[in-house]
Amino acid sequence: MTQPNTLLGTEEQPLVPPTSDEKTMAMLSHILTLVAGFIPPLVIWLVKKDESKFVAENAKESLNFMITLFIAYIVAFILMFILIGFLLITLIWVAQLIFVIMATIKTNEGKIYRYPVNLRLIK
Repeated sequence: MTQPNTLLGTEEQPLVPPTSDEKTMAMLSHILTLVAGFIPPLVIWLVKKDESKFVAENAKESLNFMITLFIAYIVAFILMFILIGFLLITLIWVAQLIFVIMATIKTNEGKIYRYPVNLRLIK
């Protein structure tokens, strides 16, 4: 069951309830992005994509969000030359922090979190 798309993202209830280990791996794929960027969700997705649909979906969503943020940071960096980029980088960072924390909480509840602004390049 999916909630309607909101400003803060959506959440889906998986068909099979995840185990505690699956929740932990999925949570790590979100929260570790704050310190290590796109590497943790990429590694977790590559390792767990055939073992757990729950972990794979969360890691893939997190990886796509990191790619989206990378593009946003590049645009903000370019816009630093006209000074608006400094504000944009701050706003992007705050949004990243909020969305990653929300995703981690929803994942801990056993739900698949969908970021509200996300280029889904990895399918």
